[in-house]
Amino acid sequence: MRGPHNIWRLIRTGATFERTGAMKVALEAMQAPPFVRAGARILGWPFKWLGLKGDTNLPPVTHALTALGPAYIKFGQILSTRPDVVGEELALQLRVLQDKLPPFDTDVAKRMVAEELEAPLEELFTAFSPPVAAASIAQVHRATLRETGQEVAVKVLRPGIERAFRRDIDAFYLIATVIETLSPSSRRLRPHDVIEHFEGVVLRELDLRIESSAAGEFAANTAEDDGFKVPQVNWFLCSRRVMTLDWAEGAPMGDVAAIDAGGHDRTVLAERVLQMFLRHALRDGYFHADMHQGNLKVDASGNIVALDFGIMGRLDEFTRRIYAEILMGFIRRDYRRVAEVHFEAGYVPADRDVGEFAQALRSVGEPIFGMDASKISMARLLSYLFDVTEQFGMETRTELILLQRTMVVVEGVARSLDPNINIWKSARPVVESYITENLGPKAMARDLVRTAQILARFGPRLPQLAEAALLGQAKTLPRHPPSPWRQRIPAFLVGIAVTGAVVILWELLG
Repeated sequence: MRGPHNIWRLIRTGATFERTGAMKVALEAMQAPPFVRAGARILGWPFKWLGLKGDTNLPPVTHALTALGPAYIKFGQILSTRPDVVGEELALQLRVLQDKLPPFDTDVAKRMVAEELEAPLEELFTAFSPPVAAASIAQVHRATLRETGQEVAVKVLRPGIERAFRRDIDAFYLIATVIETLSPSSRRLRPHDVIEHFEGVVLRELDLRIESSAAGEFAANTAEDDGFKVPQVNWFLCSRRVMTLDWAEGAPMGDVAAIDAGGHDRTVLAERVLQMFLRHALRDGYFHADMHQGNLKVDASGNIVALDFGIMGRLDEFTRRIYAEILMGFIRRDYRRVAEVHFEAGYVPADRDVGEFAQALRSVGEPIFGMDASKISMARLLSYLFDVTEQFGMETRTELILLQRTMVVVEGVARSLDPNINIWKSARPVVESYITENLGPKAMARDLVRTAQILARFGPRLPQLAEAALLGQAKTLPRHPPSPWRQRIPAFLVGIAVTGAVVILWELLG
């Protein structure tokens, strides 16, 4: 697919950006050199008439992406999570990008459902509504199961969307190549890496089995969370292009009037949405990374109901501990400890001065703590923090940027419900609880037990590995198994030694 034929798509894209005024905005956001900006405008101007008109009421870049179609809209959504690439101002514009398109025909959707689920639609559902929501990749229908009478939401991919996305992604790679060629300084933003990241995200979203799995994992993780619900997946009615979930009734989180009419306490909801996000990120290492008002509802019982699991974030245990310590250090205003954590994690090069870094971190935290409670922002703090760490040589970490972006969105949701919410006060109990469970004596004992279990599994091979290492023959281990006594004794000794150490430590710590 990648080839000269993509030049036409490049011309059409450039023409649309020029016609909508997005070219100037985008080049400035990416800090392109003046000669590149001038060259792009000169080359784009003759083809301006070829550009798509689109919705003139939207901001320039959002206007251009919407006019160019689903792949560009989705690309804009992904870029909204990368302020390190497009800048804070443009990322803010892209976050409000409306992922709403005209729906495709209901009869086409019914035919696709029947084909994917390998059964006539009438055998599966007694009712199947027109689209209730239409986005860049799929649309949603409300249906009633014939077997149980249960109301469900059926998500169906747009016909031909896979081919359309692959075609446009090929054009994106060409655009990235042109940008890197014309502006070598743009290579620090790694345009090709950005496109690869986008391609990976989109290809996962184009397989609704992956989203079904994400919904199932998220539901299992949050099953015991009071006040938070995830619709259950109907696994027998899911396929690559169709996903079926329990129907979620409730008031949209963005409809404050409906929430008030339902008698719900918006202050409680604001605190809950923030705490749930932090709990999922820290406790589970798996969080909803697109928690805007359109993906959240409040049911009649006051539960927050999460929807749309196409974009999820994942943090490994080490990163979670580091993140929690950084947040707690800022909450306690212990900037020296925050600096040390960055060095311990290897985020900042070891040749930098920890004292100077702590001083720079103080310049991040103190102004924020001097603000009125209603203006304190954890998201702003993380944004400032990334600016400072970049100055000290910290490389961009995609998982932390996604976390920061989601924090921005969640804070916006919380403040829309309660403008006076104190973000730090709401976050503190969640962060402290995580630190108590994962950074204290119990966590140390738990880590030792895990280490013992891993060593015990490798116990039968320890003599072989040690002997091979000593002889420099690690790649030529004998194929025949060792004698039984050599298998049992190392695992037994390791288990006894480590278990004894854990017990002694546990007793000493009370």
